[in-house]
Parts: sequence; structure tokens; C-alpha cells
Amino acid sequence: MADDKQYMAVALKEAQGAFDDDEVPVGAVVVHNGRIIARAHNQMRRLKDPTAHAEMIAITQAAAYLKSERLLDAAVYVTIEPCSMCAGAMVLARVKRLVYGAADPKTGACGSLMNIADDRRLNHRINISRGVLEAESGMLLKEFFKKKRLKK
Repeated sequence: MADDKQYMAVALKEAQGAFDDDEVPVGAVVVHNGRIIARAHNQMRRLKDPTAHAEMIAITQAAAYLKSERLLDAAVYVTIEPCSMCAGAMVLARVKRLVYGAADPKTGACGSLMNIADDRRLNHRINISRGVLEAESGMLLKEFFKKKRLKK
């Protein structure tokens, strides 16, 4: 969908902000009724908080915006496949749709390593679209870790 690329481009801008802050470059946006209601990037180092993933921050912002712990009819756009923590939070928030860019074979919990977002044993499943602006998302991550290796 054309809108998917548009929203993912905003998530990529967030990821660039994380890159610029020397954080792992992951960005996320939450869309509800065709409007972006939350946007965030990783802030684990800045906040000294292992839960400060882009998705978690965006989910918190969206819940505050909607004044509800449920993000019914919301879509989350994230530049990399969510981890188990973030996927679990999306299930608990009842996110309707997840769109992500690059797969994460090491910690991805939405199809790569496991699939929390579509586990039939859970009480909610999320519609998943994969690979939107995948090359751009993956390139930003590769550049970040390349830069980290060069510093060592």
C-alpha cells in the first residue's frame, strides 16, 4: 500500500534520530484513523532503560493520546521486526496491524525467531505486513553497527 510506505518513511526518520543519538536506529509510529498519533525512536541509552524501545515508547504515547490501554484499530509501523517484549506489548494493547521493514533473525518475535504477534494460543492476533522499505531500514542498521565496529 502507498500509505504503508508513507508511514514507514516517518518511522525511518525517527530511526535516523536514534542513529544520530548513538542509539540502535529503530523508529516507530502509531497510526489511528489515518493519522499518526505517536512517534518514537529507541532511547535505551539516553534513558538508561532496557524497555525504552521505539515501539514501547510509541505505544505509551498512543495509549495516552487515545486515553485507553487498548489501541483498537491502530497500526504500528516499525523499521525492524519487533522483539518479544514489543510484540507482547502490541498483543496486550490489541494493536490491529503491524507493519515492519527489516526482519530480525536474532531477536525478531513476529515471524523470524518466533511469532508472538500471530500465536493462536494467545487471545489476540495482529495482522502483519513485512518488508515495507526493508532495504532502507536494513541499511541504516548495517551502517550503525559498521560504525560501532570501526570505533573498537
